[in-house]
Amino acid sequence: MSDFSTANALIERHARRVPDFPQPGVEFIDLTPVLADSEAFDCVIDALGGEWSGIDLVAGLDARGFLLGAAVAMHLNTGVLAIRKSGKLPPPVFSRTYQLEYGEATLEIPAEGVELAGRRVLVVDDVLATGGTVAAAVELLEEAGAEVAGISVVLEVPGLGGRDKLVGHNVRCLSAG
Repeated sequence: MSDFSTANALIERHARRVPDFPQPGVEFIDLTPVLADSEAFDCVIDALGGEWSGIDLVAGLDARGFLLGAAVAMHLNTGVLAIRKSGKLPPPVFSRTYQLEYGEATLEIPAEGVELAGRRVLVVDDVLATGGTVAAAVELLEEAGAEVAGISVVLEVPGLGGRDKLVGHNVRCLSAG
């Protein structure tokens, strides 16, 4: 099992920092090189899923969370649920609209075909920043009757209040930006 310090070191070594993207004054941390390196990817997946037990399903958030969630689900020997952006799933769906720093967005999950009631779900994503996307995913899953057992993300951007939107939930981050 990979520990957080090893995962953090590999994330720091491989992540690409891009100043002034997507706007001036913002530093974008690109995790693509982390995912492209087999050692770093394996360590990150192991650390994201390694300490969770009793998980029935892993939910990955659109879009990089799909990659991570699927790999963590395989690691935990469970299924994976893709939490999609609006308009990508056939009806009926559960949906949740939330605020972004530059507007709003909507996430959806199937309302039929995947039984979520009573299932313990691990939410997986790449970055926790303002927390709006992850909080919306948690609300969707709970609306569908799932129990959110925890939230596991690769990178947390400090100072943006993401954890404040997730009070009461077990949040694990591998690295702080």
